[in-house]
Amino acid sequence: MISTGEIKRGVSVEVDGNLYQVVEVQHVKTKKSAVYRVKMRDLRGGHIIERTFNAGEKLAAARVERRDMQFLYSDASGLTFMNTQTFDQIAVPASIAGNALSYLKEGDVVQVLAYGEEALGIELPPAVQLKIVRSDPGVKGDTATGATKPATLETGLVVNVPLFINEGDTIKVGTSEGNYIERVSNA
Repeated sequence: MISTGEIKRGVSVEVDGNLYQVVEVQHVKTKKSAVYRVKMRDLRGGHIIERTFNAGEKLAAARVERRDMQFLYSDASGLTFMNTQTFDQIAVPASIAGNALSYLKEGDVVQVLAYGEEALGIELPPAVQLKIVRSDPGVKGDTATGATKPATLETGLVVNVPLFINEGDTIKVGTSEGNYIERVSNA
């Protein structure tokens, strides 16, 4: 059990039989007493709810673990990961994986959120390195405007890159917005 005074951003709790991760906590003092206004994300459904709890109220703490797992492959049933410690394999449904497949290559290590043996989600690193497999050549002399062009990456993701980026280059891509960050190497 966890007291409302101990609730912080990122803590996982169980409320009404559902698993939630705390997104935001506000301590509000009213004329009668203090309350905590808490925004929580449903770990199974993905939606965000807002609940108010009285000061001193107890909530059930949920033991949600982050496990380092290596991405092996994807198929019709979902994504398959291997635990890097025990070498056990688990299947993560595509609905839980979300857009993570656009940033994953075989062999990449990511964190999988798990409650017992149930996979709840995938946490990607802030940026990943991906190789460009298709891109039009840039027009020489057209760099004063900061122009960009679309480039297809090895995972199938399409991002806008500066004109000086070519096929075969490896670039760093932000996973939160799917944007180009910088060129890593020139192949």
